[in-house]
Amino acid sequence: MLSRGVGLRGFESHPPHQERYPLQGKVLEHAFWMKKEGYRESTIVSRAKLLAGLAKKADLLDPESVKEAIAQLKVTEGRKENIVIVYTLFCKQNSIQFIPPRYHRVDKLPFIPLEAEVDQLVAGMGPRYATYLQFLKESKARAGEVWGLKWIDLDLEARTVSITPEKGSMPRLLKLSGKLLAMLATLPRRNEYVFGGGDLDNFARWFYMKRKELAVKLCNPRIQRIGFKTYRHWGASNLYRQTRDILLVKQTLGHKDIRNTLVYTHLLNDLDSEWVCKTAKSLAEASSLIELGFDYVTDLDGTKLFRKRK
Repeated sequence: MLSRGVGLRGFESHPPHQERYPLQGKVLEHAFWMKKEGYRESTIVSRAKLLAGLAKKADLLDPESVKEAIAQLKVTEGRKENIVIVYTLFCKQNSIQFIPPRYHRVDKLPFIPLEAEVDQLVAGMGPRYATYLQFLKESKARAGEVWGLKWIDLDLEARTVSITPEKGSMPRLLKLSGKLLAMLATLPRRNEYVFGGGDLDNFARWFYMKRKELAVKLCNPRIQRIGFKTYRHWGASNLYRQTRDILLVKQTLGHKDIRNTLVYTHLLNDLDSEWVCKTAKSLAEASSLIELGFDYVTDLDGTKLFRKRK
């Protein structure tokens, strides 16, 4: 919770040093203004951090100085577009005239790793990080949604978790696997939060270091491309690949607009055309294959043919 005495979680834990950074007070004022306007705390913190970084390169009260600083940043067009959006709101709150420069992000399909790579990253982490990553994999929830989970959100007897949405998503009730339940049982209950609470950014920084070590150890640079969001992308694309049910994917991800879900229909690669084929000559064999997820195709010479995507 925000308060002027305590400051912003993850942004400023003590009063600003006006001599070193005279505009820091303006950033904090903007953060509290966003709080009054009803912005989520995660949004406020990320925007305040962005403005604080921008203030080190330009005078926030001088739009032309800010434009020049943004133009010189060695970041993507999409990142520059985000910075402009954040600074535009700052100008609105401070009654500063600002004509936003035109930056347009280039949409790219997200990186989808192999399941083996996803699992290698889980296996290479300590208990808390491994459980967090496994939770991301199974739930397909956003990083912040999983990070904010409380023990009260878990129903261990029913093996379910209640996901409290962020970013305008829908709430969901999802099933937990026996493996994930066993991993959760190893975590200490120091407070109400499953993963201990605190700043997700700090949690992520250690993850990035450990991820780099694993990538080097496994001689696989692709490991370094796997972030928290990658687990959501992998899970959603894999679910669509298995079911071809875009509405199920939409519901699982908590999307309100199916257009946000349709991107996962474009993530299937050439492997999608590969199949495992099995045959059955009896009702028992056919039933067993169906239980394993195989689909019936046809009969040939008295033998039933089944297939399942790899």
